Amino acid sequence: MKYDVILELMDGRREEADLARPFQPAENEIRVKLARNGNTHTFHLSKVCCVMMMPKAHSKTFSSHEQTLEEVITVTGNRYPVAIIKDQQLTSGFYGLSRDLTLPYKLIFFTTHGVKLRQEKRPIGEILEEKGLVTHFSIDKALNEQKILREKRLGDIISEQQDLPHQAIENAIEKANRDGKVSTQMKVGDILIEAGLVTKEQLDKALSIQGSDKKKRIGRLLIDEGVINEAQLLMALAVKFRLPFVDLLTVVPTKKALACLPIDVVYDLLVLPLEDDGKRVVVATSEPTDYSIPDSLRFYIKRRIELVVATSVQISRAILKYYPKEEYRLEDFIDGLSEDQLIIEEEAEKAEVSESDSQIVMLVNKILMDGYVKKASDIHFEPGQREQPFQIRYRIDGVCHVVQQIPTMFKKAIISRIKIMSNLDISERRKPQSGKIIIRHQNNQIEYRVEVTPTVGGKEDAVLRILTSSKPLSLEEMALSESNLVSLKSILDQPYGFILCVGPTGSGKTTTLHSALKYLNTSEVKIWTIEDPVEITQEGLRQVQVHAKIGLTFAEALRSFLRADPDVIMIGEMRDSETAKTAIEASLTGHLVLSTLHTNTAPETVVRLIDMGMDPFNFADALLGVLAQRLARRLCEKCKEPYHPDQQIYDELVQIYDAQWFHQHGGANYSPDLRLMKRIGCEICNGSGYKGRIAIHELFISTEDIKKAIRHKAAADELKIIAIQNGMRTLIMDGIHKVFQGITDLEEILQVCRYERK
Repeated sequence: MKYDVILELMDGRREEADLARPFQPAENEIRVKLARNGNTHTFHLSKVCCVMMMPKAHSKTFSSHEQTLEEVITVTGNRYPVAIIKDQQLTSGFYGLSRDLTLPYKLIFFTTHGVKLRQEKRPIGEILEEKGLVTHFSIDKALNEQKILREKRLGDIISEQQDLPHQAIENAIEKANRDGKVSTQMKVGDILIEAGLVTKEQLDKALSIQGSDKKKRIGRLLIDEGVINEAQLLMALAVKFRLPFVDLLTVVPTKKALACLPIDVVYDLLVLPLEDDGKRVVVATSEPTDYSIPDSLRFYIKRRIELVVATSVQISRAILKYYPKEEYRLEDFIDGLSEDQLIIEEEAEKAEVSESDSQIVMLVNKILMDGYVKKASDIHFEPGQREQPFQIRYRIDGVCHVVQQIPTMFKKAIISRIKIMSNLDISERRKPQSGKIIIRHQNNQIEYRVEVTPTVGGKEDAVLRILTSSKPLSLEEMALSESNLVSLKSILDQPYGFILCVGPTGSGKTTTLHSALKYLNTSEVKIWTIEDPVEITQEGLRQVQVHAKIGLTFAEALRSFLRADPDVIMIGEMRDSETAKTAIEASLTGHLVLSTLHTNTAPETVVRLIDMGMDPFNFADALLGVLAQRLARRLCEKCKEPYHPDQQIYDELVQIYDAQWFHQHGGANYSPDLRLMKRIGCEICNGSGYKGRIAIHELFISTEDIKKAIRHKAAADELKIIAIQNGMRTLIMDGIHKVFQGITDLEEILQVCRYERK
């Protein structure tokens, strides 16, 4: 080669040239004589990505220096496998030795402005092991799991998801081949659809799972196993990609930096600008492996981008803090009520604020919509005593939160407004009243079930249950354990019998029953339901609403259903012995009957119904199973962290589960690799550490031993022991199982199950 260097420029061009003077990076420029025209030109290093240097153009030797193997990607997208010399004291860039022996140049100088990304070629597991965060055993285990996921066939996934035996899939493929229905373009999924084993939606879901599993990285697998947390993985990735790791709790972004990106870009990319000095912008990300982020940022920021790494939880909190979305805040509206209405408390009782006043109308509407937006299940309107303010509480994830306190002068007007909206009598203040409000919001119908109750002091409380128009979930989405899911499907597949779903109010019984009906709902099956109210609708179901004022009760509707050729009957609630007896008789005459009851446990349900006057022999023959359930709060996915429990915590979990059954049910052994999850608290979960809810279940199957015990009127404790021996897991057992899965924690399970530590 006649020339000394090859320049890769920021605009994508390459120039072959001779050095017009020795290259010194500290000068921030390179002066060369261009090979194409012989002209001498000086390039500022801000215009250069890298300088590829022939051996004759430099006298540097780095063989004795410590090196790391890396891949450097320039802003033009070119990739260079190089050995980077450690501890280089240069501000304008760094040197690397080319690892491609076929190229004429050996030494490359990369400019600071010209590098888009650099990453060590070491595996992330090696970095984690070097930092003492994981063991070699954990890495091998995760790599083996990664290999299994990547080699997993579509048929295996469909078999797991749809509970299809492998033999059924192989038989369908073999039959399609014999019948000559298989073309060269036909895939396994198409054959299974053709055979009627899966639907198009189920196939698409399986393909999605297969695609995501194949892309699962080793770091994510280690997090899923509870070996490391997100912060530890990101610290290792920061080392790999040569990026600083920052703690956003100690960093305050500058106003100039915060203004350099539009708010929608910040939310879309989940990044946080930290510093802008006019030449470069420092931006925090939790996705250092996403090469598209710096490219997207350059589109909006016409300056050099320097990425730093921070956890997604810290970035999300900071975004909410520095880029608050312009949403309506209920407290702002209340603070804005006109001053002339805020009269002194002594006159408040005498003041007349009309329920038709525009501010009252707007206030009630905003409270209702705010509850819906915040995913509350109930809104409580609670007038205070004398000078105490009118209190608004939302029940979110099963827990009540005070969201606002309103001057007491507005209490009568607000309750009257709620009565008007729900078509109740505003003059009646001595008796309870029930009604409903329907609001349409963004093409969604929101129904509020209203209950107004008189309280002491001539006041009235109102509680609104929010019922959004929703579609039923599949049984697979109901968080049932694998054994409970198989057992529940087996009793639902029976042609006749009686199935109960039990638990306290608000435990998700109706949701579970509708998931069961979705499983049964086909064109060959006629399904009738009687509910109060109809909360979930399904195509194909004939659904009836209770109307007590005209005599349309559960018992009356059930008698009508028996004359309307049913296959399956769902009764919203067993409210009296007449309904229960009719339901049992219906189940004994060839119908599958599903219903709910307010009892605490599955064995207790059997005793309760016999005490209500059910014949134990008929009941034993009719009963297929009882599913008891509760709703426990989930740990917030954004901030929960893994930890290694000490022996005392583990022993307590085993003791609460029941040590005898814990090991028989395949409970995890205590080991250094055991990880549970703990709650932390963040902006997303309002500092509680919980977000959303998960169901825990107790499925009581009527086996021959159970039937015999029911006929002999066995006590609840005796039924419980027999049921556990026959495969039942109690509510507390299922809850502990979900603790070991990292879904919730022990404190929540103990509270939900009303379990007292010994």
